[in-house]
Amino acid sequence: MRALDAVTTVGCVRVVTWNVNSVKQRVPRLLPWLDQRKPDVVCLQETKLADDAFTALLGDALGERGYEFALFGETQWNGVALLSRVGLDDIAVGVAGAPGFPHIEARAVAATCGGVRVHSLYVPNGREPESDHYKYKLEWLASLRDVLEAGPADALVCGDINIAPTDADVFDPEAYIGQTHVTEPERAALEAIKALGFHDVVRDRWPNERVFSYWDYRAGMFHRDLGMRIDLILASDSVAPRVRAAWIDRHARKGTGPSDHAPVIVDLDEAPDGDIGPVVPPPSSPGGKKKVKLPQAK
Repeated sequence: MRALDAVTTVGCVRVVTWNVNSVKQRVPRLLPWLDQRKPDVVCLQETKLADDAFTALLGDALGERGYEFALFGETQWNGVALLSRVGLDDIAVGVAGAPGFPHIEARAVAATCGGVRVHSLYVPNGREPESDHYKYKLEWLASLRDVLEAGPADALVCGDINIAPTDADVFDPEAYIGQTHVTEPERAALEAIKALGFHDVVRDRWPNERVFSYWDYRAGMFHRDLGMRIDLILASDSVAPRVRAAWIDRHARKGTGPSDHAPVIVDLDEAPDGDIGPVVPPPSSPGGKKKVKLPQAK
């Protein structure tokens, strides 16, 4: 990586991470949303397109909006992208030293944008505790930690991390017993990354509120606000003090043809929509007293 003292730092930057769950399916939502929210740096996950197909689909439209982009995609599965209007330097794809399953999947792309090293990540799901995919997830996260430790001080880790940091980040901890995303080893792997000096800036802004970023399509989970917070933006010690707003755009999860994830938005240096953003989390509505079983639970 190029040292950050060789890169001009840009202020007043809006950074977004969004698992779009197929960029091809989400074009009617994505482009109007970019025009509405006007982010400077956009981290996308689950693009599900090879790089040439992504470029053919969105290259002109993104260029018209002033975005350069870096891609690491594959057909049908995974895929990450990084869009920037504040520079896109020292692009790196993948996570050095990370395992494959069995091949190296398209799960990480990083670049220096406006003087900050930005990582767009789609962490492996894990599938089932103690499965081979779960072990792959933990090994992948350990390699990511090594990359971040060796990287520049000014950094943002953005993406679908596929870990709910605490029990407060799921609608009902009991519903997730025996599931991935909430196990102690996964949370410990995330804490090891945060121990490098990274701050969970959305939770810092909303310490006690019910704030989710993902709701299963099935069983009316979104309408009952039965979700998880697994999409994160982690800011390094040097970048975190610049955060003026950090919020989740629930409106992008509403309407026709949404992703099952909502965008996470962080404003550095200035907050054009106010210090907590325009979208206040809804009042807690855990779907009544009846216990809810996860759609994927056996």
